[in-house]
This record gives sequence, C-alpha cells and structure tokens, in this order.
Amino acid sequence: MDPQAFVDAVREDNKTPLSRLGASKALYADTGGEMDDETVLAAAGDRAHHAAETLSSWADDESDEAAADLFAAVAETERDHVETVAGEHGDYEPGDPPAVQTHLRTVEGSVERLGALVGWALAAGNNADQVVGYFVGQASPTTASTFRGVSDDYDDHVQEASEALATVCGSDDDWERAREAASDTIAADYDDYFETLEALGVNPKPVC
Repeated sequence: MDPQAFVDAVREDNKTPLSRLGASKALYADTGGEMDDETVLAAAGDRAHHAAETLSSWADDESDEAAADLFAAVAETERDHVETVAGEHGDYEPGDPPAVQTHLRTVEGSVERLGALVGWALAAGNNADQVVGYFVGQASPTTASTFRGVSDDYDDHVQEASEALATVCGSDDDWERAREAASDTIAADYDDYFETLEALGVNPKPVC
C-alpha cells in the first residue's frame, strides 16, 4: 500500500464519523453548547495544547528516528496553534484533555502511532474547518483566515505521517495495524462527540 492509498482507505473506512466531525454539531459538542468566541477559541486551544503534550511524549520514547522527528515537529506546530489561540483569546488557560488525547496516550508502537497520527489529523482538520466556519459566520474574517492556516497544517500532518508509514511498514500486516490505529483514533473522537451531544439533548445524527 502506498501513502495516498492508505489515507484514502482510512477516509473510506470512516466516512460517516469524519463527515459528522466536520459538521457544525461537532463544534457545538466541543464547546459543550457554549457557542461564543471565547469558548470556541478555548476548545481549539485545548485540542492543540494536549496534542502537543501527547506528541512530545511520543517523540521522547520513539525508537525510530524519523518518526521521533515527525512527532516532535507536529508537537511544535501544535504549540504554535496554542500561541495562535492565546493571541486571539487573550487569557487562555488549558482545560481538560479531549477524549481523543486520552486515547492516543494509550497507543504504542511506531506503526500504530503513525497510523493514529493520520486518523487524529484527519479529524482535527475537520474541527479546524468548523472553527473557520464559525468565525466566518461571526463576521471575523481575520480570525477565520488564521484558522484556515491551522487547517492547512493538519493536511500537512496527514501527508507527512502517511509518508513516514511507508518507511516503517514492511508488510501488509503493518499497514493493516496502522489502518486500525487510525480508525480507532477517529472512533475515540467520534464517540466523545456522540456522547456529548446526547448528554446535551441534541440528536448526534443529521436530520434529513
């Protein structure tokens, strides 16, 4: 399997959860139903802060040098995202880790972590797109543009992690393990979305 085929397969495997994580209800779940500028920014900051913590810890104990360098680079990008939020929010302080980060901190192995990184970045890019949409709706074009840049970073993470997988996957079984890790990570994000909306009394499924 090549990197693009892997990403395409993960997208296909998780078409429904990724679609729902890219809808406005996902941002509503992220903010606990508090749809105002500060809460939206804080939720974005929490995702970035705790992702940086997770990826830094992965980089510290990763045996594959290229994977370790990638984890460290992505962690640095996430720290930049925290600074972006702080610049917009003013007095941002990190809150509790999102469920997806709790899940990621249980993932072990170079193949599994790189696969999980692809899954996380696909979902995180959808989340960033919703932040963009929110600020477009709030007539805040500068902030919306800032978060378009954040969304682009997640596209880069997907590409870089999938390409790194090509160097560590020596068999079809390795690719399958990475694919499962990606799907498990998306599922952790989606399950939290689903449960949060139900707790808020909102139907998590689209109403046609």
